[in-house]
Amino acid sequence: MTGDQADMAARLRAALPGRWFGDAAPVLDGVLAGIAAIWATLYAQLQAAIAQTRIATASGGFLDMIVLDFFGRRVHRRVAESDDPFRARILREMRRERGTRGALVTALTDLTGRAPLVFEPARPADTGAWNGQAGYGSAGRWGSLMLPRQCFVTAFRPAGQGIARVVGWGSPGGGYGSGGACWADHAAIGGQVTDDDIAATVADTIPVASIAWLRISS
Repeated sequence: MTGDQADMAARLRAALPGRWFGDAAPVLDGVLAGIAAIWATLYAQLQAAIAQTRIATASGGFLDMIVLDFFGRRVHRRVAESDDPFRARILREMRRERGTRGALVTALTDLTGRAPLVFEPARPADTGAWNGQAGYGSAGRWGSLMLPRQCFVTAFRPAGQGIARVVGWGSPGGGYGSGGACWADHAAIGGQVTDDDIAATVADTIPVASIAWLRISS
């Protein structure tokens, strides 16, 4: 293989005059093998250093340094997240659309795996209209032009987060007071994506001078 010890030894041997040594030269081969081992190590280190200069090939702590350089502490590696999923998130964030309704939906869907619900009270397509395509009383919600540049967002936590076999207070099937008593709090139901991550994603995506009223649901 290019750059390994055998390759380096062969290159060194090829640079020597052929008439100086016979085909069998064990002492020379030992000397060249020692030099070749050092050169092979240096070549491997050089290739590794080159790989760390590109997001597509960087790994480990170098990938964390790259994301810190591009995004500060807004984007970070999740617990036990391997390089490839982390790299894919970095590349998505670098090309992330901002400032539109579609960008908000895409960002939250990428983060949680579940599409959010977005309602704009000044948008007829969300509210319905008299004699419109979405007739009054048959679709949409109450709208208002008194809430310009505002929207209501219902974001959903990723599926699978929670505490198995624990339901609500006094409910059958494991909740407190039902025979399978168990105390729990919000700290026990955290996952890879926190509520703070969801709120930060909304704040980073919506346009400047706009307001998003956020509700987070499981």
